[in-house]
Formats: sequence, structure tokens, C-alpha cells
Amino acid sequence: MPEVSPTAPANPGPVRVGLVFGGASGEHAVSIRSAATVLRGLRSGANASRYTTTCFYIDTEGRWWGPALADAVLSQATPASPEQLAAALQQAGLSCGSRGLSGFPAGAREVAVWFPVLHGPNGEDGTIQGLFTLMQVPFVGSGVLGSAVGMDKQAMKAAFAAAGLPQVPYACVNAAELRSDPGPLLERLEQQLGYPCFVKPANLGSSVGISKARSRAELEAGLRAAAALDPRIVVEQGVTARELECAVKGGGAAPLQASVLGEICFDADWYDYETKYSEGRSHTVIPAQVPAPISERARAMAIAACRAVHAQGLARVDFFYSEASGDLWLNEINTLPGFTSQSMYPMLWAASGVDLEALVHELVSGAGEWQNLPDGEPTA
Repeated sequence: MPEVSPTAPANPGPVRVGLVFGGASGEHAVSIRSAATVLRGLRSGANASRYTTTCFYIDTEGRWWGPALADAVLSQATPASPEQLAAALQQAGLSCGSRGLSGFPAGAREVAVWFPVLHGPNGEDGTIQGLFTLMQVPFVGSGVLGSAVGMDKQAMKAAFAAAGLPQVPYACVNAAELRSDPGPLLERLEQQLGYPCFVKPANLGSSVGISKARSRAELEAGLRAAAALDPRIVVEQGVTARELECAVKGGGAAPLQASVLGEICFDADWYDYETKYSEGRSHTVIPAQVPAPISERARAMAIAACRAVHAQGLARVDFFYSEASGDLWLNEINTLPGFTSQSMYPMLWAASGVDLEALVHELVSGAGEWQNLPDGEPTA
């Protein structure tokens, strides 16, 4: 964050934070729920006097809206309705067919620190981070490189492999391979990975577009469904394992720190979108009941994963753990993890002694530090 000049008043007043959420991605609705939690943290306790928060909403067409619509969306906890958007467009003098950024809404130029709560493409992949970098305004989270590599599962897995981090067997697929005869592709995947396997779009999160394939027919259908969302696809070998998660924060002047581990337990064949965001379909165990050496190894791997993709500020790192073999595999990193009431990131830090108010304050106060300072040595 910018330092106060020697001639500035001793108490310059609260820092204006720009909370931006929504976005032109399949995770638009999840972003709204996450932003509501972050806003609660920014406006609670001592943060209420530290920060003045202005909310900005990006609709599914990429248009930016100021507090009038943003606050309404947060209050109703659902995306803006067609009627709300039509009224906002009329007031702004824009046509219903307008798309994208047509000028920052009122209040954006006064923002001292941006807090993006945008999951998925156009918010987590380095695009908005590039915009903030060009604006030369500090922002919470990873920069362009860490965001882009962490978002794209093909690039992420390549970075993990280069760092020597263990992963389940996987294969990368391009949607173009499905346009003619998919037979050779399906045969290759069957030989490399077998069944069951999981098909994932490379650039979506929250389990959007992921499918489990137990046969050639399901594999082809899963590939085509993923290709409709992203031309880059990852296929992973299915393993029988527990799903563990670790939260990471810091970077720059503050060393990277890893939280206690958590475990996702669910009442389903696998942890899909419906299971993840439906009440009663899953629950968390924090701290995860695993042997101490596994916990220590996972926390060290979480920090190593952040370093591999150059993630800073905040991240959640996910693992597969086989009790039978003792294997611990790195699954993925999420550089803008969810902040909903069911999200692991804030819960893991709360279990590690950092409540929501303190966590949000630490993220905002550390924004931008890593941009101008060398990495500190991470500690687990």
C-alpha cells in the first residue's frame, strides 16, 4: 500500500478499498457470495475504522457498475436481474447490447487498494490483475504471472512437474483433437490413464465443467462438454484418496505461511459443483485427522506450490491423500479461493487462530508489497 508522505496528516483517515465481484465467468454467482463475506470482514471490528469500502459489480457481459447496483446485488445475494440491468443501462445512457468496460463507475478513481473477489476467467486468470498493474494501484492477491499460471491447469501442472512436486498421472488435451476422429485420442487416454478418470476444463474452478468418466462413451461426452467451455482440457487418473486442503497467505515482506489442514467429506460419488455448494451435501473436518508427518509434508508442499507458480497474497492448495499407500499428491492451486460460508480458506485460517476480520486486514494491508520486494523465505 502507498506510504504516507512526511507532510501528510498523522491520521490520514481510513483507506478506501474497492471490492470488485461478479464477473463474466461461470462462477459469477459464487463470486457474489464470496464478496458478501469479504465485505463483512472489511466492515467489522477495527476494520470499520481502518477502511472505507466501495463495492463494484461486474455483470455477466463484463460491464462495471458502482455501489447503487453492487450493493443491491450483495443484499439480494443473487446476480442482477434483467430488470435491474435494464434500469441501470437506461440511467447510464447505454444500450441493452453494450458489453465490456465503457468507463469506470463513480468512485473507482478514489480507490487506494483493490480487492478482487472474482473467481474463474476474467478475474482469476491475470486479466484484471493486468488492469490494476497498468493503473499502478495495489491489489490483493497474485499478480499476472501467478494468476495466469495458477488458473490454467495445463500450465499449473507443468510448473508443478518442473518443481518436482508429486501429482496423479494426467494428460493434456486440446479441443481440436475432438473435431475429426476422436478414436486415437480416446485410445491414448485409455492407455495412459484408464478408468475411472476425471475430465476438467483447464480454466474453470468450483468444479464447473468437470466430469467423471467410467467408460469410453462417458470419456468422449466429458471431453466434448469440457471443450464447449475451454479449448484446453486436462484428464486425470482417478485415485481412491481423501481430499485435503491448505490455505496460504503472505509473500513479499511477509513470508508465505500455511494454515492447518482441512478435509472435505462429501455425500456423493465425487466433489462436483452441486455437492460443493449445496447445504448438507458436504462437510469439513478441521483440522484434518491425518498423521503429523503427512500434515507437515502437505503444508510444506502448499508453500512449494505457491512458489512454483509465483502465487502471492492468498491461495488455497488442494491434495489427494491415500491412506493405503501413504501417497500425497498435489491436486491444484486456487489463487482466488472462495470466501463463502462453506469455503475452506477463511475456515482454515480461523482454525489457525486468524479470524475473518484479522485475515481480511492482513490481506489488504499487505496488498502490493510483493510487487516491489523480493520473496521472503516461506515458512510452514
